[in-house]
Amino acid sequence: MTANGISASTSIEGVGIRRNLLEDLALKSLYLIGEMTLQELARHMGLNLPMMEELFQRLRKDHLIHVTGMAGNVHRVTTTSGGKSRALELLAQNQYAGPAPVSLEDYVQRIRGQSVRSMGVGPAGVERAFEELVLDRQTLTQLGTALVSGRAIFLYGPTGTGKTTIAETLTKLFYDDLIWVPYAVEVDAQIITVYDSVVHQRVDQPPVPDQDGRWVLCRRPRVMVGGELTIQMLDLQFNSSTKFYSGPVQMKANNGLLIVDDFGRQRVSPEELLNRWVVPLDRRIDFLTLAGGKKIEIPFDIFVVFATNLDPAKLVDEAFLRRIQTKIKVDYVTPEQFREIFRRVALKYKLPYDAALADEVIRMIGQEYQEPLRACYPRDVIQQVVWRAGYLQKDPSLDRESLAQACRSYFLSR
Repeated sequence: MTANGISASTSIEGVGIRRNLLEDLALKSLYLIGEMTLQELARHMGLNLPMMEELFQRLRKDHLIHVTGMAGNVHRVTTTSGGKSRALELLAQNQYAGPAPVSLEDYVQRIRGQSVRSMGVGPAGVERAFEELVLDRQTLTQLGTALVSGRAIFLYGPTGTGKTTIAETLTKLFYDDLIWVPYAVEVDAQIITVYDSVVHQRVDQPPVPDQDGRWVLCRRPRVMVGGELTIQMLDLQFNSSTKFYSGPVQMKANNGLLIVDDFGRQRVSPEELLNRWVVPLDRRIDFLTLAGGKKIEIPFDIFVVFATNLDPAKLVDEAFLRRIQTKIKVDYVTPEQFREIFRRVALKYKLPYDAALADEVIRMIGQEYQEPLRACYPRDVIQQVVWRAGYLQKDPSLDRESLAQACRSYFLSR
């Protein structure tokens, strides 16, 4: 689905950002990049040429920039000596020199307008998204129901049963959905960067003449955090060197999916993390704190998925479990499911499938190694076969000997 474009304002007043902030940003950008045409500077800042011309006239009047020539009908400009001095003063206060930010009001309005709750999810779409996984219909129905609710999901169960894979696969349900992400947001002259090339998958489209260049067209984001998560990562990250902020993980995940993997093993306790998110999960708003102590309110428009192999009842109290409306146990697989996963993995590696060999692996896992059947075992055992064949410099082959050797390497002896 293509997101509707965001038309650029026809005036500086309509941008929602103070004129002097835009002038300062233009001067810093010109100082750092060097001589440019006004068209190039406008493109860098995400503004249109008429607005850039207006900023240029003011900076020229103040003797901060001067014209070095023409490129067609557009001025080429650079900083004067006074402009260089002023740019250095500005950079000492704030080193942000990227595209112009959007206002907090525009950000909030846009996030709410492209909410994850506006997505249409049905059985056919869920089945297509999870067609590569072997899941029972009840689990698929629970997942689809949770997505329709827009509420958080708790995936729990033993290790190796596919919880993380299920969480990541949820992204496929809105892979074709496109949203707009701002490069940065301005609050009280403070800059908060939001667009992150690591998190956000940019979608290139033919340029539109009146498109607001301060926004990036992206697929709905998927952000995963694990054991590295700290309570500090859930608030604005102020860089003391650059003197501007980076948005926290939940702000970068807005309008998308946030996976808290291995929940309970973070550097922040489950109680502290969940207390931090009681209000966001209930009211779908979050409060972030600027360095001076001022709090700002932003949308918390996210599918949050908690995945854990620990007992949820021992991790959090009953009051919080009630706030997570959908709890899905991802358990050991049945022999039938194991055979189907084994068949698919063999097909992936272009190896012939033999149901009798799958049954032999099931027997070895249960009787010789006394382990339950986990969804990860077919992949892990067949990979052992492939790796060993690579070491011996021969083609891999699935037979009783190679699979027995793979199991000896993979499982602990009892």
